[in-house]
Amino acid sequence: MQLESYQIADHNNSLQESHQRKLAYWTEELANAEAIIAKLIDFQIAIPSWALGTGGTRFGRFAGGGEPRSLEEKLEDIGLLHALNQSSGAISLHIPWDIPTDPEAIKQLAAQHGIRFDAMNSNTFQDQPDQPLSYKFGSLQHVDPAVRQQAIDHNIEVIRHGIALGSDSLTVWLSDGSCFPGQLNFRKAFDRTLGSLQAIYEALPDDWKLLVEYKAYEPNFYSTTIGDWGSSLLYATKLGPKAYTLVDLGHHLPNANIEQIVAILLNEKKLGGFHFNDSKYGDDDLTAGSIKPYQLFLIFNELVDGLDARGLDHATSLGWMIDASHNVKDPLEDLLQSVEAIQLAYAQALLVDRVALEEAREANDVVRAQEILQEAFRTDIRPLVAEARRRAGGALQPLALFRQLAVRQKLIGERGAKTIATGL
Repeated sequence: MQLESYQIADHNNSLQESHQRKLAYWTEELANAEAIIAKLIDFQIAIPSWALGTGGTRFGRFAGGGEPRSLEEKLEDIGLLHALNQSSGAISLHIPWDIPTDPEAIKQLAAQHGIRFDAMNSNTFQDQPDQPLSYKFGSLQHVDPAVRQQAIDHNIEVIRHGIALGSDSLTVWLSDGSCFPGQLNFRKAFDRTLGSLQAIYEALPDDWKLLVEYKAYEPNFYSTTIGDWGSSLLYATKLGPKAYTLVDLGHHLPNANIEQIVAILLNEKKLGGFHFNDSKYGDDDLTAGSIKPYQLFLIFNELVDGLDARGLDHATSLGWMIDASHNVKDPLEDLLQSVEAIQLAYAQALLVDRVALEEAREANDVVRAQEILQEAFRTDIRPLVAEARRRAGGALQPLALFRQLAVRQKLIGERGAKTIATGL
């Protein structure tokens, strides 16, 4: 299914009068309104290929209808998202779930939808039907060098696929760890993983990045070999200048100060990218901003401050991607919600009066510092976000238009009511 430009134009025209009334306040009262709109237009958030189907838990999965059955249909779905919000202009592939049979044809199809290829993702956390050796007891950390080499070779294969598609980074997430005390020698596991990552790092093109993702737990519940940002930073530092830490917002223990982690990684020039989601208890992979919107804002406050301090481009210096599990929602609706929540938090962070905030900090005026941040967070800046979408060619209210056009029902009509997205 493909949206027609007239459908978005008709939708926007029906809302234009109300939108302009709401927008007028911001354009009159906010000196940097145009600058914020311009930054929002440039800011693109990658959609992972695995997020286009209904998620699940270890107890079960309740698939929805009309899910994409191929990489081509996944690109079509992201094309729908991007047409609606003009902020989802990239796809992040997971190999071997989404190996392109014809890379040039896939590149052309992506280009037709205005989509580029973001980071490539390897998979050594599950066994594939045709692989000779099992990852049951780890991959890059495994005691058997043959298993480690198999995992290394897979990552190098993923790099080759990425080169063919025009990607420029590889994300490595490992489930490696242990379930019980005594199962693993922590020091040896760390060293074996480092050696494996070094072999992968050496295969990277000069202009690529290696993003090392960390996770506190799951599926191993006693230890995870890359279990926190300190472990990831250690690996990235030891590997070299092309290696960075990737922060997944859900991959932290409860109440972790993620904004402080972000600030330190940016300061050390080792923050490579983000996976956006939200959590209540742990690694919940919920819709971005659905549980802790203030935390998301505080994280963006540190991002904006740190990127500006280093003179980095907000849109291109880091990798931005959603990584959520849509267990009970329509995946496309959930992704539209996440993208908007991310845009709102980013726009609110752009509102912060940084000069006044620093003055309050230097004066130890804790109350004033809190007020400056909360004033920005409590500001309803949705009209500016909507205006950025409109100017870029998107819909003023993407989710409303998605439902008005009965997109999911049409996808079910095209693909069937019992389809299951590939790779999940």
